[in-house]
Amino acid sequence: MRTIAFDGRMGASGDMLLGALVAAGADRGVLAPVEDALPVRYEFESVDRNGIASTRARPPPRRRRRRGSRRRGPRPQSRPRPQSRPRPQSRPRPQSRPRPQSRPRPQSRPRPQPRPRPPRPRRRGTRPAADVRRGGRVGRGMALPAGVREDALAVFEVLGEAESSVHGSDLDATHFHEVGADDAVADVVGACLLFDDLDADRVVTTPLATGGGEVEFSHGVYPVPVPAVVEIAERADWSLRGGPVDAELLTPTGAAILAHYAAGVERLPSLRVEQSGYGAGGWTFPDRPNVLRALVGEVERGGLVRDDVAVLETTLDDAAPEVLGGLQETLADAGARDVSVLPATMKKSRPGHLVKVICKPEDADRVARRLAVETGTLGIREGGASHRWIAERSFETVELAVDGETYEVPVKVAGDGDGTVYDVSAEYDDAAAVARAAGLPVREVLRRAEAAASDLLGVGVATDPDDER
Repeated sequence: MRTIAFDGRMGASGDMLLGALVAAGADRGVLAPVEDALPVRYEFESVDRNGIASTRARPPPRRRRRRGSRRRGPRPQSRPRPQSRPRPQSRPRPQSRPRPQSRPRPQSRPRPQPRPRPPRPRRRGTRPAADVRRGGRVGRGMALPAGVREDALAVFEVLGEAESSVHGSDLDATHFHEVGADDAVADVVGACLLFDDLDADRVVTTPLATGGGEVEFSHGVYPVPVPAVVEIAERADWSLRGGPVDAELLTPTGAAILAHYAAGVERLPSLRVEQSGYGAGGWTFPDRPNVLRALVGEVERGGLVRDDVAVLETTLDDAAPEVLGGLQETLADAGARDVSVLPATMKKSRPGHLVKVICKPEDADRVARRLAVETGTLGIREGGASHRWIAERSFETVELAVDGETYEVPVKVAGDGDGTVYDVSAEYDDAAAVARAAGLPVREVLRRAEAAASDLLGVGVATDPDDER
């Protein structure tokens, strides 16, 4: 499966996406429909970002048209201006009397130096606002492939819904506050054309860094991420991550484009890289390159996702059954991904239990502390495992009709790295609640829900005809 994978540790913006896609092999020539329809011109240049050779997509400069530039043929000569009449010579002014010398002023005290002001946050919204619908209208006026036009309109819809939600207005009254309309159309439609040229089957991104600090725009000073980015993230499949610097790293335009195209992953997938590129952002930082990395290649069929983990262990010989039974919930609240309690024989042949907990490395300290507090153990060791291979997991909600009533059951879907589904599993607690309400056995609800999910996803699940009701 041909995949484009973005490394979002320094966020994303419209121009960073353009630069990354061109650097990763997309043909810059496919942008011609935008340049033909709008007074903008794309410019790409090679720049250095902390030792990384990257591609900077300069903000599209406007091509100014002179009056009469559409008129073909030689421009008519202007009429010669009539010569102005010579002005009469003015009379010489009489010499003024010499002024008496003024008394010397006393020396004033030196003024105190003003205190240095803190730097103001970056100003936003200095360009004219424009109707969100303009993106759709302009997109329809361009010579675009049908799929590209649909993608561009979908991105503008994401932008418009986010802005209207922030301002509490309907979509028709919403305006762009980040850039002018032509610039936003150039970023969005240009990115859609470049994505189409690379012809990938799937686009993924790691968690997108938002930056930090504050920014100023037409409505005042707001913390990063700005409200529109937060609204877009609620609709997206990927996740946000704060930092790593105090600057705006994720813009609404970049977020909207990736919300439409990209699925979220915790880390870059196993990829046979064919092309790669770096799109440079406008900020320059002393200790880290401000670039968006794009990798293009094939994901090996059947590959699972490598996930970094820490494994914590402890043995208990005096824990109450109620405490052991509650560890799944209490440790999950602290960040545990999985908890196992196994019977064990301890010193002096005493029966006991081995508790094994899987968590992310950054959560290990917090989980170990919670495990010690809950069980009273005197020591916790960290096992040798450093990673695990996991499936790509998602949830689908299916509807079951029983005696005229409709019930919803969430189903967990497991797939490999190329998106092939190999298992569906209904959530037991939800299935048990439906079983009680509908008067069915739990296993019957589980079977029906998993069969409905398999039909929805186009995968086969073995069923027992004797269980049909």
